[in-house]
Amino acid sequence: MRALPILFANPGRKRVSTPCGLVAALLVLASVAPASAQSESDPSGTSGRSSAADRIRANLEPDLAALVDEVLERNPDLARLRASAAASEQRAPQSRALPDPMAGLTAFLSTPETRVGPQQASATISQRFPWFGKLRLREREALLRAAAARLEVEARRLEMVTETRRLVHELAFLEAEERVVREDRATLSHFEELARSRYASGVGLSQAVIKIQAEITKDDYRLLGIETRQASLQAALNALRDRAADESLPGFVLDGPRPEFADGMPETLLAVAREGRPEVARARLLLEATGVGIELAEKEYRPDVTVGLGYTLVGRRDDAPGRAAPPPGNGDDILGLTVGINLPVRRQKLEAAVLQASALESASREGLRSVLTAIQQSLGDLSARLPLTLDQLSLFEDLLLVQAEEALRSAETAYASGSQGALDFLDAERVLLDVRVASARALADSLVLVARLEGALGAPLTDVVPGDTP
Repeated sequence: MRALPILFANPGRKRVSTPCGLVAALLVLASVAPASAQSESDPSGTSGRSSAADRIRANLEPDLAALVDEVLERNPDLARLRASAAASEQRAPQSRALPDPMAGLTAFLSTPETRVGPQQASATISQRFPWFGKLRLREREALLRAAAARLEVEARRLEMVTETRRLVHELAFLEAEERVVREDRATLSHFEELARSRYASGVGLSQAVIKIQAEITKDDYRLLGIETRQASLQAALNALRDRAADESLPGFVLDGPRPEFADGMPETLLAVAREGRPEVARARLLLEATGVGIELAEKEYRPDVTVGLGYTLVGRRDDAPGRAAPPPGNGDDILGLTVGINLPVRRQKLEAAVLQASALESASREGLRSVLTAIQQSLGDLSARLPLTLDQLSLFEDLLLVQAEEALRSAETAYASGSQGALDFLDAERVLLDVRVASARALADSLVLVARLEGALGAPLTDVVPGDTP
């Protein structure tokens, strides 16, 4: 450090206190420097605005909303991110604060003699002031990164809502499939008894009894598979809400609104996603933060200023000439003001810092582009699949299911009258079973696609402009 000392002799009493005016000036400088950096408290611009997860949760059924609330409250990964975001928020107060002042004390073991007496001890206090704008930029960067950390929490909350809804719809499908298979098994058991009776009376064939028994065994095997998948999904859902893997869950009904969705992906969807997805806002904040980092790296070419006070305790001269003819100011203490600057001469280090900040800005820009591309791809996929799934559901419910039920009733009547055999009845029963399961699968797929589409939008579908969207 290069120091410019300015010394003042105290012509009055031998020991004086530090002048109040100079101390006050130092304190004013210390308080003014960071004051300009405290004006930006919400760089994300989301203050007072409900999150995407909360807006979507508000449109859910009460039972599902309660389960979502439990996941958002208890999930350990969310708790970790919230704690990390809370830690990030404490960086801004540190960034805008001045460096700690430095105090020093020197006791002269061998006192230097001066014209006005020996110097006995010296005390100094100094404060470093970063170049204009450095503290403001540091605080701005910290605030932006803290806001980005909060948006990371919101992005994870949105993922949790979507995943919870997906697991619930999958479990509801398995319950519906289980119910359909059990009903099918009960029907087969009834006709097995009828086939046995016919065989015993010499009317039917043993082949019919064996075939029906084989289909019953297939249903039993299918029920075991359903139970296995239920256990896996139950464990996954309980993990989200931080519960034991085998803890019971409420029953879920496979039901929901039938949205009407036009083919293609309207531009409105992408516009809504750009505003609703927290990942987009987070990527923009990180890009802005890296831009601030470039400014800060360029500011490092400017020196910081250090202002200090020095107070030296001087004794009276006790040598013979000094006692015989005391000099003017004999024993007066010395008060000095020091002003210094650091010299940023390590150009290679400074240039590397600017290049590093520029590279980080490029990475953040590509990160934003990657987020937008992923959203566009997701919306394109979901908006194309949802109409097709809804068409499949309508086909199953309006046509195939009616036809399969009518065919089974006809087969049952023919079998009961003896005009058809058991194999014809089994064919009709298998067709109805497949259609009922496929219909439930199409309904579950449509509900999952709606959940995923709302997650991709970062908003409930009811918030989207009618006519362009569901």
